[in-house]
Amino acid sequence: MQLSGVAVMGAVVDARLFRVAPPPLLGLGRVTHSSLRAYEQPRFSAEPVDMTLYADTILQLYEAESAGDPGESKNPLWWRTDAGWVHSSRVQPVRNDLNLPVSQIPAGGFLAEVSVPYTDAWRNEDGTPLKVYRFYYASTHWVDRIVTDRADRVWYRVWDDRYRVAYFVLAESLRPIPAEELTPLSGDVPDKRIEVNLAQQRLTAYEQGGAVFSTVVSTGRRGVETPTGHFVVRQKRPSRHMAATDGNGFDLPGVPWVSYIHWTGVALHGTYWHNDFGTPRSRGCINLTPADARWLFRWTTPVVPAGEDDVQSACCGTAIDVVSA
Repeated sequence: MQLSGVAVMGAVVDARLFRVAPPPLLGLGRVTHSSLRAYEQPRFSAEPVDMTLYADTILQLYEAESAGDPGESKNPLWWRTDAGWVHSSRVQPVRNDLNLPVSQIPAGGFLAEVSVPYTDAWRNEDGTPLKVYRFYYASTHWVDRIVTDRADRVWYRVWDDRYRVAYFVLAESLRPIPAEELTPLSGDVPDKRIEVNLAQQRLTAYEQGGAVFSTVVSTGRRGVETPTGHFVVRQKRPSRHMAATDGNGFDLPGVPWVSYIHWTGVALHGTYWHNDFGTPRSRGCINLTPADARWLFRWTTPVVPAGEDDVQSACCGTAIDVVSA
């Protein structure tokens, strides 16, 4: 391969920008939308800062505050950054952790997650590298080969389950997910149930009638509402390339921790393209943070066998009730 010019993005605080030592960090955030406005105070009615933050800008997050002026979002959380206060709905919390490449790939490959804010994915069928996607933090991908280029950089070959093609991604940006992080949770508990309340935008998981997990979600927006009724988990995939089939433009490689509940493709899954949980904004699916989606993926049945990327059960998966109120 002759890949060059790919950089794994991080963010570095320049201490010269501060008269005193910078305050402790909450972490990093990535702007998820084409533009984001910052404000002098944590509310939309405050004076806006005279600058625009564009997609994939990496922000240092210093302070969090819940405000009573969330605008169109039901999410009250704001973050203070070097640019000013930003509403959290358009900022994905991220890390910037680089990894040592593995030396061997098991038969069939392995599952990995992006551990940096973003990294670029390339095609290289004819010796001319072409950047085709940007893989984002917490997205998951199936690695099936190791490649070293002429500059001695190590790349993983990633298989696209939708388009049946391969991409190349810098190995340091992908963290192999060990088997112990995928073992079933409460595997010996037979009585499990999930309830999704559309009015509250909340998912609650129950074991033997008692709640064991609850989180805010983002369900279908007006016109593409999440269907109500009684369902079961029909199929699970730890990674799925989701894309529009009706010309509406979304194209999302590596959607993590997908649990399908409806024949139309409605699923519970992790979400890296927004952080607006508590507000309906999906195309019918039940959006969760990647961490919450992973917990449910491990807790629900059927169980994806170790080393495999799919399991199906038309009748006997964990029950899910989606209610309107």
